[in-house]
Amino acid sequence: MTEQNGYIVDATGVHKTYSTGKVTVPALRGIDLKVRRGEMVAIMGPSGCGKTTTLNCLSGLDDIDSGTVIVEEQVIHDLPDDERSDYRAKRMGFVFQLYNLLPVLSAVENVEMPLLVSGISSKEARRRSLELLDEVGLADRADHLPGELSGGQRQRVTIARALVNRPAIVWADEPTGDLDSETAHEVMDLMIKLNKDSGETFVIVTHSREVGEIADRIVTMRDGLVTDDGLGGMIQEPAAVTT
Repeated sequence: MTEQNGYIVDATGVHKTYSTGKVTVPALRGIDLKVRRGEMVAIMGPSGCGKTTTLNCLSGLDDIDSGTVIVEEQVIHDLPDDERSDYRAKRMGFVFQLYNLLPVLSAVENVEMPLLVSGISSKEARRRSLELLDEVGLADRADHLPGELSGGQRQRVTIARALVNRPAIVWADEPTGDLDSETAHEVMDLMIKLNKDSGETFVIVTHSREVGEIADRIVTMRDGLVTDDGLGGMIQEPAAVTT
């Protein structure tokens, strides 16, 4: 199936709509998207085109109306909610623009949280978390609270937390959107290093052309469709949307 063709993610005909009272908004209108294992893919397009919805649907955070999403040969939307949550916890990592760190926990405590939730012993969780913090250049900040760290350092903690389970794939939503340009470059360099050294698969939603340029390819979206997948195929032309 998917892995035999070299793809860790294989999404076909994915539709997603949101209803707000009497208005139905077609967020995704049948997207097709494939991601190879070990690849770094940037998803780009104008605001409101469906980038974040795509990330949420492909990762199983959001349900879909129709279509198929296969991750590691698993049709993830066929899983019961608890099994899908367990799969995400063990096989996926998430990096968000606003970090989502717990302010009362130290850097190392934030990083080890996914391991503890997964049933890893506290000793092993601490060991692996300190190892990851060292890998992202924050070994000397392990005991600091998020409020005592710079924006770039907080994002490094977020990346360490996303990677501590050694996931199959990391989903990142505007990971440099809240950072100044110099710090953004540092975070991008870190993601490149982790991608190349550890073979981590990254799918990154971004408005930043600089982030797009470091990726292996850029997927372009518009009006809830993939208009260019960066592979020279699967082009979907937006049609007029009627409401």
